[in-house]
Amino acid sequence: MTYSRDFWQGFRDGTPFILVIVPFGAVFGIVATEAGLNIAQTMGFSVLVIAGAAQFVALQMMVENAPVLIVLAASLAVNLRMAMYSASLAPHLGPISWWRRSVVAYFMVDQAYAASILKYDQAPDMSTGRKFAYYMGVVTPICPPWYIATWAGAALGTAVPAGLPIDFAVPITFLALIVPMLRTLAHVIAALVSIVGMLVFSFMPFNLGLLVAAALAMMAGAEVERRMSRNRGPE
Repeated sequence: MTYSRDFWQGFRDGTPFILVIVPFGAVFGIVATEAGLNIAQTMGFSVLVIAGAAQFVALQMMVENAPVLIVLAASLAVNLRMAMYSASLAPHLGPISWWRRSVVAYFMVDQAYAASILKYDQAPDMSTGRKFAYYMGVVTPICPPWYIATWAGAALGTAVPAGLPIDFAVPITFLALIVPMLRTLAHVIAALVSIVGMLVFSFMPFNLGLLVAAALAMMAGAEVERRMSRNRGPE
């Protein structure tokens, strides 16, 4: 009963994300078919990768005929945040069984991480089983709608009116996720450096400016964190 209660609490916390997940997935489906992918290829993208930002980056670079290694490197750079999410969740979900960890790893998406880590910080006494139930509750209204919306977008394809402004979901999704997570000066500096870096290096071919901006942002954030830790002194 406790696990069920946590699952449904997670489900309720994840439900508002549908408002941006559905148009986001639909936009990807439409863009993918316009780029020449068929429905099976588009769905393979969403089901296997299940990472919207990386999918858009990879698709754009594929359209520009970027080398495969560049496409892979850029996609991995965009998804490096998943490694940080995993490290952040490890103290909470690390003790669960390997197959449950595999499920969490597959469904590791921005929205699930943002909602779950906030809940875990607010309720440090939750057991590992309850935390897993909550996480699965969060992803339930997020991931299946992502698949369905991608399929719908791919199936509709060019039938969607060109002037329909459904692409608003892409920036809104990431703004809604990033802003609440800018909790420290290091986070803010890293975000600012990444923005400036993308603007400065936008001239680079194949979106390589993204890789440079990501590297600079991580270095800037790490340096600020190091200096802040040094100023605080030993605990």
